[in-house]
Amino acid sequence: MLQLADAGKRFGPKLLFEHANWLITPEERTALVGANGTGKSTLMKILAGLDGLDYGAVQRTRGMTIGYLPQDGLALSGRSVFEECLSVFDELRSMADEFEQLSHQLAELDHNGAEYAAAADRYSHIEGRLRALDGYALDAQVGTVLTGLGFSKADWARQTQEFSGGWQMRIALAKLLLARPDLLLLDEPTNHLDLETRNWLENYLKSYPNGYILISHDRYFLDVTVNKVIEVWNKSLHTYHGNYEKYLTQKVERRAQLEAAYRNQREHIEHLEAFINRFRYQATKAKQVQSRIKELDKIVRIEIPEEEPVIHFTFPQPPASGRTVAEATQLKKSYGEKHVLTDVNFTIERGDRIALVGVNGAGKSTLVRLLSAEDQPSGGTLKLGHNVLVEYFAQDQYKVLDHNARMLDDISRTAPKVPETELRSLLGCFLFSGDDVFKPLGVLSGGERNRYALARILVSPANFLLLDEPTNHLDLRAKDVLLEAIQSFTGTVLFVSHDRYFIDKLATRVFEVEDGTLHAFPGGYEDYIWRKEGGPEAVAASLAGDIETKAKPAPEPAPEAAPEPEARPAEKQRRLNPIKQRRMEERVFEIENEMQRVEAGIAEAETALGVFVSMEETKRVTAELDSLRDQQSALTAEWEELVTQLEEASAV
Repeated sequence: MLQLADAGKRFGPKLLFEHANWLITPEERTALVGANGTGKSTLMKILAGLDGLDYGAVQRTRGMTIGYLPQDGLALSGRSVFEECLSVFDELRSMADEFEQLSHQLAELDHNGAEYAAAADRYSHIEGRLRALDGYALDAQVGTVLTGLGFSKADWARQTQEFSGGWQMRIALAKLLLARPDLLLLDEPTNHLDLETRNWLENYLKSYPNGYILISHDRYFLDVTVNKVIEVWNKSLHTYHGNYEKYLTQKVERRAQLEAAYRNQREHIEHLEAFINRFRYQATKAKQVQSRIKELDKIVRIEIPEEEPVIHFTFPQPPASGRTVAEATQLKKSYGEKHVLTDVNFTIERGDRIALVGVNGAGKSTLVRLLSAEDQPSGGTLKLGHNVLVEYFAQDQYKVLDHNARMLDDISRTAPKVPETELRSLLGCFLFSGDDVFKPLGVLSGGERNRYALARILVSPANFLLLDEPTNHLDLRAKDVLLEAIQSFTGTVLFVSHDRYFIDKLATRVFEVEDGTLHAFPGGYEDYIWRKEGGPEAVAASLAGDIETKAKPAPEPAPEAAPEPEARPAEKQRRLNPIKQRRMEERVFEIENEMQRVEAGIAEAETALGVFVSMEETKRVTAELDSLRDQQSALTAEWEELVTQLEEASAV
């Protein structure tokens, strides 16, 4: 359907990728991953036809349709939400209008005339198209997608320009899903979606009839929606089959394979260089030396790219609070006539890690602000326990920062006892590297300042953390640092997040805000889903299909035994019997031919190691390569011994 052929792209002086090949099929279900700055979004734009290659080609099937959703920057105006979404069916709606006109014409035309026959043919054709494309239920299709993406019926009639940037992106996503292009290209589609809407989108994509490619920092979302991963790494595209979790496992295996191939190549290069240096100036070996020089020149050197350093950050542990951290009784909160929380009761204990969930507008952020004392309750009581120190991270936390302060100076004042090298490592994990740490906070974008504000909280936390959407604007690496730090934190955490993986790994309790009240669920998010879906019977049925029997790995093949070299003579002879000398010369010729075969086998094995098939195949090829190396060493030693004896004999 679409193919990249020997593609290459630069961004200024930086090479993003080269010699990239990728065949995209109609059933594509692929995640595009890679470190920040490797060119994922650029590659998406190339596939969408919005950017070009520096060399190579993009080949598209004639007539194929592509839908592209960027990370941000879309703005719609001039129509209601419903009309904007319905506009993707303009061609079908024109057909429907023509269909209605034809039905009137057919009722008036002479049934025996040529005009009637032509109109009847057109009528039949349009009817088939409308039926195939479900053109009789366009309003229902639009309503289903808008509801799934979180728009209420009251929103359908509102003008698109009334919505914020995040909701504008939802409208753009709705239009793409309704248009059903042959290939969907979605760059961070979950950025502006709450948890419930993400769950809906996951199910929608599972049944999507065409192909799609996703960029996302939500691990769980990728795990349940893709069956292939393309990684932009080491200036190349690497293919992994399976979901994101399997990709992580295979990536470790591929790294180990590349390092093994690198070591083997280095050994081979050193062996060739040693031979060349030893016999460079001996005329009798000029042919062999030149052969190895040519072989050395032809070797494509394997490069091991530097891996991003893994940052392990631990919270400075705070002073202990009392056993009861917070307690609410009949808590209420209203904004004018709007009642957000009407009857909320809960108790938070020391050490709880509570995920606060609920649809957008249910009151999650309101409850967090009440706990932080940013807002005051309209009724009821809310009490904090003994020695409770609250730290609040809001979605717009950047507004409270000193815009004139330099980043490194500001975080150093917050944590004077933390070494500067550790602070810079932490900032690097949150995508602030090099001279970025010396920038004034005022020049950063809103998302960058929020990332910095979160990093700032990590170095000097209180014993009760309130985190409202802490994973927004974070990549997978930064999320891992945050997750690991909170898991080792001895204080109490209440957080709002739409990242399913983050919630799964962190929550020990779940608070659901719904219809102005709060329902507390013990256990993690899986336990919460278990209870919401009907308890053990429903969960048992849903889990039955997820059990997979893992195949046992194939036994590692034993390496082939290297041929034993001929026994070395007890002592070197200065004079040789002519028959023995002739046999030795024949053996030298045989060894040289055999070494060519072995060297060809080594080159073939090294090439095979460059293409990952499976861990078992990698082990087999590595064992074969080690055997060939042993044969090469044995043959070389025998060859050198024979040549030395022949030279000594000829010198007599």
